[in-house]
Amino acid sequence: MSNSEDEETIVRIRRAPKFSVFLIVGGALGVIVALILTSLFPVDPNIGFGPIFGYFAIFGLVGGVLIGAIVALILDRVLSRRTTTAIATIAKLEPEDDSLPPAEAP
Repeated sequence: MSNSEDEETIVRIRRAPKFSVFLIVGGALGVIVALILTSLFPVDPNIGFGPIFGYFAIFGLVGGVLIGAIVALILDRVLSRRTTTAIATIAKLEPEDDSLPPAEAP
């Protein structure tokens, strides 16, 4: 049952990736790659493993976030071509009876 005050509008529906997920996963993968690469090479005993890993983890994090953002943008571009249109009805509802009893206090 449609009300005479209902409005119809045309909307576009499309899937979009969640950019935050791509950025977080990309950053985590970048840190994991930095850990693997750091552990493959011999460690300078004067510096130690921790500082070297921390240094390379910064670059891995930034690189992973950038790669995740690029992948999300490419996926967003591909999915934007698959948009569909639909008609949405905006229903404006009004209460039928304003004589409701007041709410009881606890």
